[in-house]
Amino acid sequence: MIGKQKEREAAQEIIRLAGGLGEKSRERRRDFHRFPEMAWYEMRTSAIIAKTLTELGYEVLTGRQVCLESARIGVPSEEELEAHASQVLMQGAPEAYLTEDMKQGFTGVIGILRCGEGPVVALRFDIDALGLIEAETEDHRPFREGFASRNAGVMHACGHDAHGAIGLGTAEVLMKLRSHLHGTIKLIFQPGEEGVKGARAIVAHGHLDDVDYFLGTHVAPTKGPDDGDVTPGTWGSLATSKYDAHFYGQAAHAGGFPEKGSSAIVAAANAVLNLTAIPRHSKGITRVNVGKIQGGTGRNVVPDYAMIQFEVRGDTTEINRYMDEQARQICEGAAKMAGCRCDMVLQGSAESQHSDEDFLEDIAGIVQRTLPHLRVSSCKNAQNWGSEDISLMMNRVQEHGGKATYMRSMTDMASPQHTNTFDIDEKVLVDGIETFSMIVYELLA
Repeated sequence: MIGKQKEREAAQEIIRLAGGLGEKSRERRRDFHRFPEMAWYEMRTSAIIAKTLTELGYEVLTGRQVCLESARIGVPSEEELEAHASQVLMQGAPEAYLTEDMKQGFTGVIGILRCGEGPVVALRFDIDALGLIEAETEDHRPFREGFASRNAGVMHACGHDAHGAIGLGTAEVLMKLRSHLHGTIKLIFQPGEEGVKGARAIVAHGHLDDVDYFLGTHVAPTKGPDDGDVTPGTWGSLATSKYDAHFYGQAAHAGGFPEKGSSAIVAAANAVLNLTAIPRHSKGITRVNVGKIQGGTGRNVVPDYAMIQFEVRGDTTEINRYMDEQARQICEGAAKMAGCRCDMVLQGSAESQHSDEDFLEDIAGIVQRTLPHLRVSSCKNAQNWGSEDISLMMNRVQEHGGKATYMRSMTDMASPQHTNTFDIDEKVLVDGIETFSMIVYELLA
């Protein structure tokens, strides 16, 4: 048990250190915002993080040390990755830290700080961006102040640039507190959260297998149950599976020999209609959406190829498994009905998640006791929205008896997340550094 005087002194030091990182954290966040990178393209971001952690004195894992190759999904083509690798060198990526693995899409970084015997604490910070064109208007601060996206069609519209900056600031504070800590800290900078692609490759590598305490956070707007600065826990992210379904038929002359063809578009169209007709589950929420369909070459050719991109979601991992199995049967059946073949490629997946009640109560107490200038939300465990592959990390930790929570860090926002005018109040950067650092101190001191 930490003495009250020692705790007060540690809190004062953490507040001082975090406050001193305010300007540096803003610059880091704006640099990441200026050069956003989508899933498996986070080469510049990963190289900068690896360089920073190395210079701080962390043991640093990159490339294939972070993500298990066989567990990666939704990876871009070699040509696309090669083109981006050339681009990031012109955008200031530290060449010495831009490894060959990173150039092949093995992005993400883990920084490890070993402080002797004690528990293992893991913190997760996602670092990827979204496929949006950022607004170019004078009332949009990033554009006005010169840190709007310079990568066409890519934007940090969800706050992962802030997460990366919070992670690096936390790394600085914890290194300065090292002599007071007993145990091991893992700072996981995760690629590919958007589209729920990246976490499973880190989990499959075994990085969560020895973790006793796991923490993540996401910036969120102050509204509804999130009426404070920190919400200690969340629950209820929908489990999800995201697929590209490719239909292969037989081309033929549509007028001369239509009977010799097999229409891939007919197969895809039948799949679309029947996916929306999957019977809903009696035990919880289900979702299905077909977001893209394309195929064919012209009106007078029986089309030999078509593709749909779709997702299913479920209130729980089990309900999503039901939706997944139904979707597979429908796509394969639609292909057979049209005399075609269907290949389904998994592009993303996540499970449902819950935060440990006793752990989030401990966190609420730590924040209230040591960081009284930060308000804990009146609802300490808020229902999550959407889907999040942090669930895979949390569930792995909880499966072997560890504790996990997924917090929220509240901030004013210029517009909702996933919109092209999104921006945050950068005060949340120092708040986040204080919160993570203080919790880790309490767990390991």
